[in-house]
Amino acid sequence: MKLIKKTSTILVVVLIVMQFFRPTKNINNGASALNNDISKVLNVPANVQLILQTSCYDCHSNNSKYPWYASVQPIAWWHNHHIEEGKEEINFNEFANYRLRRQYRKLQEIVTQVKQDEMPMGSYTLIHKNATLAAEQKNTLINWATANMDSMKLKYPLDSLIKKS
Repeated sequence: MKLIKKTSTILVVVLIVMQFFRPTKNINNGASALNNDISKVLNVPANVQLILQTSCYDCHSNNSKYPWYASVQPIAWWHNHHIEEGKEEINFNEFANYRLRRQYRKLQEIVTQVKQDEMPMGSYTLIHKNATLAAEQKNTLINWATANMDSMKLKYPLDSLIKKS
């Protein structure tokens, strides 16, 4: 019984100490957050922008919304890790900085990920039910990304967009 009490006490102390080590929050409300936004290089209709903001921007932009539980360690570290990984894959606020080929490839990935129900992640939609994409929203995103890819193909030489194997 003493071992359980001692272990519990140590665990509580460790959890309390962990609360003092917080990751930096992904919040950039300045104008720079919008200067390189995807809307600067692609046509993003209001309905698509709403879908992106609701289902994608928390992990794929410079402005995440943090629920209460993201202030509790170690959940905050895990949450922050997901955001960092998401931004590495695609950051909609930095999309204009991407090279043309990368922009094209990211649009391809959006189509693939949405078609295969890989995005938004199940662990995210489990808690954020409003981020779950309905069939109509999926089609809207897929059609939007595909139309932009087609537009890019018309504007630029195909070989500059598609990586040669």
